[in-house]
Formats: sequence, structure tokens, C-alpha cells
Amino acid sequence: MRVAFKEWAVIVDALGRGGQIVILRKGGISEGRGGFKTEHSRFLLFPTLYHQQRESVLPAAQDRYDRIAPGFPAPDRLRLEYMAEVSVAERLDSLTQANALRGQHIWRDEVIAARFDWGKDKTIFALAVRVFRLPHSIELPMLPAYGGCKSWVELDQEITTDGAKPVLADADFEDKSNRLRVALGRDALPLVCLEDQVRGNAISQPSPLPLK
Repeated sequence: MRVAFKEWAVIVDALGRGGQIVILRKGGISEGRGGFKTEHSRFLLFPTLYHQQRESVLPAAQDRYDRIAPGFPAPDRLRLEYMAEVSVAERLDSLTQANALRGQHIWRDEVIAARFDWGKDKTIFALAVRVFRLPHSIELPMLPAYGGCKSWVELDQEITTDGAKPVLADADFEDKSNRLRVALGRDALPLVCLEDQVRGNAISQPSPLPLK
């Protein structure tokens, strides 16, 4: 696997500990007018660290940030510990829909509102992911090509994911998936099957079951 998805280190930590299965994304400046696209169904998690993350998450997560930040690699190094598989990708077209996920992630409400309102389109993407821990952490040089405000990065080498194990047991992941299903008004519907969305490595947008 060479594709990696950039996300705050404190969010990667929450995903890696099984505290949440949701990623909310607007899209980086470098992604252009089209904004964020769910281009891949499987990817490595690329953690990023800067101080503003601390003020953007809930108090318990701020404490967690204080614990993980001192052990973060030097700026010229990248540490990979997890991979993720997307189980559903949704475009949320109202802030009410985004707020319905409160309690299933560690972002503060005002951060979600700011992401939703930023840019021309008042929308945000929600990804539900199953996270797997790699057999051992991998450190790579941080290359200039990995920088910038963008979601997707292609690493300069293949990373093996053989032996990766899910951070949540099947029953626990299903429980969190059910909570997501209810929050999105899907209590009578299955989550979107990626086989209906994926064309090669690209997931078509918008979702074939858009929220109303």
C-alpha cells in the first residue's frame, strides 16, 4: 500500500484506540475547487501534529493530546501505525446532519461548524472506517512532497499491511456502525456497500444513497 490519508495525530490516536470510527473532512486548500473526494477505499493513516489541534478537540482528547505530543516523531520523520478501510462515505448537506454525530467523535462543535461553512459549498464528508493496527510501526523520511494542505499522499515506497489486525472486535465495530446508522437516519437501511461505490480505487461521489 502506498496511499496515505493525512489527519490530525489526536484523531488518528482516537481511531487507533477504537474511540471513534468517523472521519469528518471538508478538504484542503491544495485540493482545488472540487474539494475533498473519497478517492480510495483503503489507505494508511498519516498523522500530523500542530498545536491548534489541542484547542479543537474535547477536553478529554486534549489530555490525550498532551500525552502523545511529546512522543511524536521529529518534523523530518513520519510514523505509520494504522491502516483503514472505508465502510461508508456520505456527503452531509446540512449542519444538522453533522451535529447528529455528536458523541461519536472528539471534535468540538464549533470546529465542525467552521469546517461545514468554509468554502463555497456548505457541506462536509463523513467517512466510517474500520481501522487496523500494523504489525509494527514504520518510520519514513518526511519528504517535501508530503507537505501542504491536502488529504491524500502517495508515499515513495510500498508499505506492507500483511498481519494488520483490527483495533475493534467485530461486535464492537458493528455496535459503533449501528450508532452511526441511527444518527444518520438509517435505522431501517444498511450502510452503503462499497462494492456499489468503488470503481477501481475511486469511490464515486456523491453517495448513491444521499441524505435528505
